[in-house]
Amino acid sequence: MPGIDECLLEAMRLPGARGASLVDWTSGLALGSVGEFPGGDHEAAAAEAAEVARLTAEQRAFTPDGAEEHADPPVEDLIISNRDSYHVLRFVPTSFDSSVFLHVWLARSDGNLALARIRLSEMAGRLVLG
Repeated sequence: MPGIDECLLEAMRLPGARGASLVDWTSGLALGSVGEFPGGDHEAAAAEAAEVARLTAEQRAFTPDGAEEHADPPVEDLIISNRDSYHVLRFVPTSFDSSVFLHVWLARSDGNLALARIRLSEMAGRLVLG
């Protein structure tokens, strides 16, 4: 069961990975980061990604039918694309009241969204926090 550092290094092995971080979406703080980040500042990237994650996770429109209101974030992941890259944010379910997500920045030219979603899901399930 990998910890934060091992998980982020595994994320960097994804095709096209430019940077990866584990972010607390309530505070906007990066709990760990590796690689490059948009604008060169991993803390600013974490805070901005956290705002998007928080806004999405708190919206009832994205809640699956029949989901409990106090359950883990109703969203599994977010994909944001621009001209040259993808940002994949994968929420990490935990046994305690957690609000963290994995953020991977992929180069669009050689990134693979399907593979990134599958691998991030697996990593989130194995991640040991605490």
